[in-house]
Amino acid sequence: MSARNRRSTAVAVTAGAAALLTLCGAAATATAAPSSGGEAKGSAAMVAAAVSGHTVTVPRGLTLSNGTRHVIVNGRSIDFGTVVRDLAWNPSGSKAAFIDGHGNLVVSNPDGSHRVTVAATPGGQTWSHPTWQVAAADRTNGIPAKNNLIFSAKIHGHTVLESVKATSDHGRPARISLNGYAGDAQVPQTDNTWPNAGGGYGTAVYENTHTDEVYIRDDYLRQQGGALAKGSEPALSPDNEEVVFVRSVHGHDHLFVEDFGGSTTTIKDVTPSATTDYTEPTWSPNGRTIAFRAPTGTYTLTKTAHGFGKPVKVSSHTGLPAYRG
Repeated sequence: MSARNRRSTAVAVTAGAAALLTLCGAAATATAAPSSGGEAKGSAAMVAAAVSGHTVTVPRGLTLSNGTRHVIVNGRSIDFGTVVRDLAWNPSGSKAAFIDGHGNLVVSNPDGSHRVTVAATPGGQTWSHPTWQVAAADRTNGIPAKNNLIFSAKIHGHTVLESVKATSDHGRPARISLNGYAGDAQVPQTDNTWPNAGGGYGTAVYENTHTDEVYIRDDYLRQQGGALAKGSEPALSPDNEEVVFVRSVHGHDHLFVEDFGGSTTTIKDVTPSATTDYTEPTWSPNGRTIAFRAPTGTYTLTKTAHGFGKPVKVSSHTGLPAYRG
């Protein structure tokens, strides 16, 4: 029984998925400038920005962070006032979550202002890769709304997944439960990292570095999950029907997409001609484009009538790509 079929059984009682924001707008050009609070929301048009003397081209709506204080947002270099690692946006694009220079989990406005330390990392831990788990309340089934941050915590050499309310101020994270699908073997409780949540049900995917597999975690009527495929660095599509992940092929990292939206599950290499490493994939809010990182810059893959097109370089700037609703 496929993961999708199991998930369908679990959520058949239903609640509509949250509406997805689409990217729209016209082309614009900007140069690096001080932070401001009036960041326009993105579209698929191309913009340019001058950063540290270099021209950076990125599609609007796609942001890039590289572990410094500066984040490329709408083609502008925004100084967040602190180191920004592993930046992720909430579905509306109104808030950013990241790990700051002290290793704390922080939420801020899109220009880095109004920073709130959602949780402060204890000594001896390393936190990474926060992801927003946002879902509307389902009154029919008595399920409250979710607005959480799930992240990876390295403790005593092992990584585990933890969660905290996104509205917390110095909150206390709790380890999230990981239970297998009924009849399946128990899923690993440690060595789990790179969580990524998507859609309106609170579903998340993550990788296990010990088994080298991608796992899915359903969190709607009840918590359950299981392995999907060999791979790493997964990202769940906005409609919860596809997962993109990284898998090594002949010495290079390729991108694979697992589609479990139909009657059968399919897994396809969407970068079969890769001659370099493609990593850190992320979906656009409309689910039609995947942005990812390569040694020479940032690239995208766009869906066509017959699958995905060829990789297109959209920026010479390298960094962790993330779409802002």
